[in-house]
Parts: sequence; C-alpha cells; structure tokens
Amino acid sequence: MATIGTFSRTDIGFAGSVKTLTLNVKAVKFTPVEGENQNGGPDFRIFAGATEFGAAWKKQSDKGNAYLSVKLDDPSFPAPIYASLVETETGDLALIWSRRRAVN
Repeated sequence: MATIGTFSRTDIGFAGSVKTLTLNVKAVKFTPVEGENQNGGPDFRIFAGATEFGAAWKKQSDKGNAYLSVKLDDPSFPAPIYASLVETETGDLALIWSRRRAVN
C-alpha cells in the first residue's frame, strides 16, 4: 500500500492532490453526484480542473469505518488506478493505493 494523495474536506466534497512517479495533479476535487444514487452509480465525480478523471463510491470497512472506493482513469494511463480515500489519525484524508490481485 502507498499513499498517493492527500485531501481535506470542503463544503461540498473533498480537495487535494494526487502524486505518483508518473502523475502529479495538484488540484483534485471530489464533487458529489447530483440526485439519488441508483444502479450502483458513483457518489462522487473526480475532477482535475474541468477534466473528469475518476469516480468514487461510499463504502464501509469490515470494522465499520467509512471510506471512499476510488477509480481514477485517463487515456494516458496504461490501466485504471484503484485506491481508497480514508481518514487518518490526524483527521486528514489519505488516498491509499494497493495493487489489485489477479483473479484466477
């Protein structure tokens, strides 16, 4: 697992940055989806400026902790990036990436 982003709460969602070896996006916003979430659609759309490059879904861990399941994607990526936005002990939020295991 690796922390690839840091975020804070805003009046309507979350704002922060995402940084990996090949990605450095300083102005990332999680904006709530308007209306009621139906058919498994995302709870948040993720934007870098005016460009949408991901979505997030509200989830709850086995221990009862709320988090966001995040999918970032862009035509320049070799594959989507999957991560979790979780609250840290300090109250900030961290975007945590871990490699998905192959399903046999």
